[in-house]
Amino acid sequence: MGLPIFKDDNKNFMLMQTKWAGQLNPLLANPATNSLILQDVILKSGSNVVNHRLGRKLQGWKITRQRSSGSVYDAQDANQMSDLTLVLISSSDVSVDLEVF
Repeated sequence: MGLPIFKDDNKNFMLMQTKWAGQLNPLLANPATNSLILQDVILKSGSNVVNHRLGRKLQGWKITRQRSSGSVYDAQDANQMSDLTLVLISSSDVSVDLEVF
């Protein structure tokens, strides 16, 4: 969804709207600008299902804070519920903050 353009007889106003929409619509369309931070997500060693709370299909994720060592990767390609959840595989028990978008 982009910025609406309102019809008006003022040519300058119409040009401003078009210019603003051209600059802002790419930012608004970028999923990373509509991200959430999930704090203190506890991951156990092995497979973990996290509710990403986006209300739409997950586009990506990244760890913004990790409180102990271990590797984390996703299994999203096999996730049948990617509109609701993120499946993470962890090599150890770890608490993380995640940015999901």
